[in-house]
Amino acid sequence: MKITLRQMEVFAAIARHGQVTRAADEVALTQAAASMALADLERQLDVRLFDRVGRRLHLSQIGRALLPQVLGVLDRAREIESLGVGVDAAPSLALGASMTIGNYLLPPLLAELRRRHPAAEVRLGIHNSATIEADLLAFRIDLGFVEGGVISPRLRAVPWRQDKLCVFAAPDHPLAATGTLDPGAARTAEWVLREPGSGTRAVFERAFAGLSAVPRVVLEFAQPEAIRQAVRAGAGLGCLPEVTLADAFEGGWLVPLATPFFDLTRVLKVVRHQDKYLSAGLRTMLGLCGIEPAEGVPG
Repeated sequence: MKITLRQMEVFAAIARHGQVTRAADEVALTQAAASMALADLERQLDVRLFDRVGRRLHLSQIGRALLPQVLGVLDRAREIESLGVGVDAAPSLALGASMTIGNYLLPPLLAELRRRHPAAEVRLGIHNSATIEADLLAFRIDLGFVEGGVISPRLRAVPWRQDKLCVFAAPDHPLAATGTLDPGAARTAEWVLREPGSGTRAVFERAFAGLSAVPRVVLEFAQPEAIRQAVRAGAGLGCLPEVTLADAFEGGWLVPLATPFFDLTRVLKVVRHQDKYLSAGLRTMLGLCGIEPAEGVPG
């Protein structure tokens, strides 16, 4: 067998970037050397691993099947190297998280990971659930943390934490004095909400559907802070995860409203590809989340 780790590194880097130039930079080769490494790998396997579409390289059907195996070999090789020098492998992880999780729940865990493994390298991207799912399927990230459901049967999702949304108002809003929102007021209220497609908006719409009405949405924002400030300025009522509102409630510039007729709870999930090799770093991260590596069911 003449396939080399370098050839596999080049193949994996091209799969990530969709082009040879950026892949060559990642693996510290010239563009010509990276192209030659890929050509040698395809010649030895006697298959085409990529299809060219415009200026982009897209994995062929065989390339998609090969990618998780190559990534697993590279992860194992890194672990073998760490054994050779007598130290634990420093985790190197690419994570994707929805906005609430990435901004509020993951930072303490990543800080703990760094305390345990000072040389750990972690890249965190904050996106919506659809983007995280696509990144997992393409092996661009190792783990995803999402608020919504998981569609692909190739992904494995584990319930992680329960989260709850909260309806809130400005202190001078008429409902702030009572601290309660009843169904009638909910139907007639003006709402400032997250954009359609976000996990937060999906939970709100699911709860509101029980009123047999459509919410009067006057403003939509992708950023929770924009919603908080718009509600503070009197634009309407808002609905966001409780964890994003604690400082505003403590400071008194936003007021929570009780909604006993709404089910605003949701389950946050940790998701990984079923074919992803469970490296030592991945097992460490799952352990920090309180998840056994063997767990995981179709989403």
